[in-house]
Amino acid sequence: MAILRGGQGADDGFFQRQQSRTADFNAGDVGVVPKTLGHYVENVGDTDLIFLEMFKADRFMDLSLSEWVSNTPPELVMAHLGISRETLQAIQSKNP
Repeated sequence: MAILRGGQGADDGFFQRQQSRTADFNAGDVGVVPKTLGHYVENVGDTDLIFLEMFKADRFMDLSLSEWVSNTPPELVMAHLGISRETLQAIQSKNP
């Protein structure tokens, strides 16, 4: 669960088969992302984005999508995201 304290944000949750959903948030909004989905938060306003994330877990790891893609065997990435090898290679070539 995340509570947006200030600014304007967008949360993009990504699913298998190249599907994603973007939700826009403003100060005071509360958002929930299912625990099995990857997601990222983006500042879409012209001020700082301030939010509080809470997890029902004793451990949390922040991992960027490009970091996950580069450190996971290609076959697992393709199976999890439902993408072809060509799509994976295109993603990898755009992220240093």
